[in-house]
Amino acid sequence: MGKTIALVNQKGGVGKTTTSINLSASLAVLGKKVLLIDLDPQGNTTTGVGINKADIERSIYDVLTGTCKMEEAVIQTKFKKLSIMPATINLAGLDIELLEKSQHEPGYQKQNQLKITLDTIREDYDYIIIDCPPSLGLITTNALTASDSVIIPVQCEFFALEGIMQLLNTIMLAQKSLNPTLQIEGVLLTMLDSRTNLGFEVVDDIRKFFKEKVYNTIIPRLIRLTEAPSHGEPIIAYDPKSRGSEAYLNLAKEVIERNGKQ
Repeated sequence: MGKTIALVNQKGGVGKTTTSINLSASLAVLGKKVLLIDLDPQGNTTTGVGINKADIERSIYDVLTGTCKMEEAVIQTKFKKLSIMPATINLAGLDIELLEKSQHEPGYQKQNQLKITLDTIREDYDYIIIDCPPSLGLITTNALTASDSVIIPVQCEFFALEGIMQLLNTIMLAQKSLNPTLQIEGVLLTMLDSRTNLGFEVVDDIRKFFKEKVYNTIIPRLIRLTEAPSHGEPIIAYDPKSRGSEAYLNLAKEVIERNGKQ
């Protein structure tokens, strides 16, 4: 049965989508069958793996509103072993739609729709990676309910810990009322500028706060990493010999090792 991992941080610009794309692609390169789920209405993860939104007939929105089955919306990417559940802008109104439906249909669980649908295909994948929107609304709640664990990307900059307590509180609430087995898979340090002392001070602070939960791998701040999605490619395809490609391969190896899968 596939392990479902949500990438969560309500703070934007921390490398969440970049990590979703590149961790998924790296796991696939290492031989794991991966489903990447785009839960962000901007759909940057979708375009980042080379999917043209104009060609999308069914998306995660259709799945969560019950108009199609999960497997009907999955798209095989051009990268072997990597599939995606795409997102389009109509996902932006999903929170309200789920809320309205729960008010008119007794017993409808607005926070549980992703889990219900994911359970139908979970056994088909080694890993299911969910890119959450930069908010803590109903869409993210669905992701937390459906996931086994979460990865928290944290940018190596001033105010890095700002908002983390709110996020941890949300995770604890999800554990208490929705998903008691939810774990923190790991904390990922991103966008490290090795030219500044501040970046390394933040690394020390994060490691003191989260201890062994912090991955050994640190994602550097690199132009090539920001360029790759605009070409519809993970870094491992766009520039396979770059430091960014090496970093995400190392992260994927850590994820596999922590899960006891060789």
